[in-house]
Amino acid sequence: MRVKTALRLHSQPARLLCYAPASTASTAAPNTIVSALADDILASDATMDGCMPPTAYNSNYHHRISRQQSGASTLLLALFVVAILVTSIVAVLLGHKLGYQSGYYSQASKNKQVIENSEQATTELKDLRISNKVLANTAATAKQELTISLKNLDELRQSKQELEVESKQVAQLNEFYADFISEKGGMPLQVLGAKIEPLPENAFEYGFDVGMLSKDATAKNLTAVLTLQNKDDFVEVPLDPARFSIQGIVRIRGRFVMPAGFKPLQVKLSLKAGNEEVEQLYNWTVGAMVDSMPLSLMDLPEVDQSPIGSEKLANINKKNPQ
Repeated sequence: MRVKTALRLHSQPARLLCYAPASTASTAAPNTIVSALADDILASDATMDGCMPPTAYNSNYHHRISRQQSGASTLLLALFVVAILVTSIVAVLLGHKLGYQSGYYSQASKNKQVIENSEQATTELKDLRISNKVLANTAATAKQELTISLKNLDELRQSKQELEVESKQVAQLNEFYADFISEKGGMPLQVLGAKIEPLPENAFEYGFDVGMLSKDATAKNLTAVLTLQNKDDFVEVPLDPARFSIQGIVRIRGRFVMPAGFKPLQVKLSLKAGNEEVEQLYNWTVGAMVDSMPLSLMDLPEVDQSPIGSEKLANINKKNPQ
């Protein structure tokens, strides 16, 4: 009996086609991240010797998709947190910079104002020092002037005392001479000095020193008349006063205004005291106006009462003494 041996062929399990469900592909299309993940999974599965069953494949696929989505969500959350942190840090840095700049400029403005105030205070202090120095110098000068003034005052006081003593001595000497002359018969009435000087506004100033001592050593009434004469006319000059009491020396002083158009040739002074009369005649030889003389009589000082010296006689020549 022939036995035939037949080879038994073991059946190989059919290789499952690798495919991606249409529903998955269609759902992954809108989401690019999910589509990319699906392509990676399919590519990795295609290299395998065989494909998993559709049920296992779908379960594994959805599991991977869930993990990828969870990782993407975590990544997005982390990116969001990082963005918030970066934004916060930038905001903090920007706020710190702006606050620093604001504070810096504010402090710089305050420092500038403080410096300006300090410079102004320094300038004022320098001015005060200068003023203090000037006042100190002024005070020192005033003190020196006060010392000099007090010294001059003491000297003037001493000079005054000396002059008072000297005046008393002169008065005593004059009284002695007057008594002596009276005992010798007295001194007749006479003119001791005379002057006429030009003034502004066609005015003139006259002055006469008259002396007399009676035999009985008593004062006598003196009457004086001053007359200006030319060839055809004369003008009497009003004297103020016109009467005096003479016992020694009398000084006749005054001013008059020359009448318009009158040109005197002579001046006559008539004096009468007691029983004595004197007429003194002078040629009119008054000189021109002095250059340094004031322009108005109002600017002139009072009439000088000092004695008339011998040099004044040159202005008026005595012609006929009596």
